[in-house]
Amino acid sequence: MCDSGLAAHKVLGKRLSQSQGKNPRNKIGITTTVLACAQCGLICANPQPRPCDISDHYGVPAEAYWPNSYFETGDDYFKKEILTLKELYEFTPGDTALDIGAGIGKCMIALENAGFEVCGIEPSEPFHMYAIARMNIDPGKLALCSIEQADFPKNHFDFITFGAVLEHLYNPSESIHKAMGWLKKGGIMQIEVPSSDWLINKISNLFYRLQGLDYVSNISPMHEPYHLYEFSLRSFKENGKRNNYEIAHHDYYVAQTYMPKLLNVFLVPYMKYTNQGMQLCVWLKKGP
Repeated sequence: MCDSGLAAHKVLGKRLSQSQGKNPRNKIGITTTVLACAQCGLICANPQPRPCDISDHYGVPAEAYWPNSYFETGDDYFKKEILTLKELYEFTPGDTALDIGAGIGKCMIALENAGFEVCGIEPSEPFHMYAIARMNIDPGKLALCSIEQADFPKNHFDFITFGAVLEHLYNPSESIHKAMGWLKKGGIMQIEVPSSDWLINKISNLFYRLQGLDYVSNISPMHEPYHLYEFSLRSFKENGKRNNYEIAHHDYYVAQTYMPKLLNVFLVPYMKYTNQGMQLCVWLKKGP
């Protein structure tokens, strides 16, 4: 994200090729080294595991990838994000939007209901088929391709969203750069990613340290949900210098804590107050 070399990174620990649990010493698997960039806070693996094919990760039925609750549709889905978007730029009905990594099409539907002319791209064939067959997405508006394969006119879209996508892409800065080329000058790009400042990861890593282990719970490059990166706000501030954008707005979402309910009484408000939630959502405005 900031183009720094390995010398600017520090080793956080190692990550197992499966869920680690409380005692990863009792599990068999492959590990990779987890690094954090001292300049921008990006967390990644080195070496970076790569599947033979994207379908190795996402070529599964939609029902097998998402929990049942994800398939529930309602008027509130993406509502907060759309309200924020309309505060950041002057919306006109018929403005164009692109959903990168559209999944089963829920965000496309929400944007269309809000007055946008929407299209999307989705690299997973099962997700793409579900969106068309079950969610009634127009097949002419949802391309079966990755961002690396996609091609759109320059300066075409008013709004582009990467919803829980960028952490799965092998070169996030290059993907942002390509998508920025499709965005109009002054247009808005929304990106939601795992935060490298998530409090629960810090607690888990401390738990491992107290056991004398060099494991960390950050990212999951070799098992579901196949997160290759965690991002900080600094990651985007530094990347904006490379890709001609500024951060117009940002939010932290607590989301899951995976902790006992009794602890959540204290953890949830603390995470909100200190901006240490699971997800970071940034709103990027393209420069002139």
